[in-house]
Amino acid sequence: MMAEDETKKDESTEQDAPQDEAPEAAGPVAEEGGSETPLGSSPDAQEVEAAEPEGRGTDAASVSDPPSSPPPASEESDEDEQDEAPAEEAPASEEDELPWKEKRRLERSRRPHEAKPQRSAEERVVERAAGRKRRAAERRTERAAKRAKKTAGTGTPVAEKDANAAKVRQGIVVSNKAEKSITVRVDIVRRHPTYEKVIRRSRTLHAHDERNEAGEGDTVRVVETRPLSKTKRWRLVEILEKAK
Repeated sequence: MMAEDETKKDESTEQDAPQDEAPEAAGPVAEEGGSETPLGSSPDAQEVEAAEPEGRGTDAASVSDPPSSPPPASEESDEDEQDEAPAEEAPASEEDELPWKEKRRLERSRRPHEAKPQRSAEERVVERAAGRKRRAAERRTERAAKRAKKTAGTGTPVAEKDANAAKVRQGIVVSNKAEKSITVRVDIVRRHPTYEKVIRRSRTLHAHDERNEAGEGDTVRVVETRPLSKTKRWRLVEILEKAK
């Protein structure tokens, strides 16, 4: 049994040896030739393939290059630019929306600062007063220049004042105890605009009676006048009916 195993190992080593040596033997031969030829291709076939591109150069170029698409119309590009133009407009700066005091503060903060010599409190007060006078003179000159540019207009004509007719009321005297004064009750009877109900109301007026002619229960007519006292805004015109 041992002898048969050794003979099988020797046969297997002899069969493997030629397969391992074949690539090593083929390598130097391929390098000596100067060019590697692909397997399964003969030298005649390589010469035919090398000659074919020279004869059909134009055909190969025509097949390889796809037909170019026509350039886009210029009108479409112009429309696109017009659509994009409004979007490129810069938005209004935030400084324009600020109040004038904030703008002035920003302008002052951006001015270059120069160090001044040490001054006393009195010198600073004098300097501030001089600065105020200088700025006031600048404002006066600026306003005078603006006034000079304006042309004098005719202006709006004065409105005509029409004297309104004085209010007149008729009522019954309810009191004449005060000197030269009477209290008049004015009755108001109206129908309600929605419920159609007759509503009776009354109000009292203080009127001036220069001669103390009116008595209680008299029907009188009073007219509106200027304030004569704290409560008197009316004046007796005539007595329509004396009380019985």
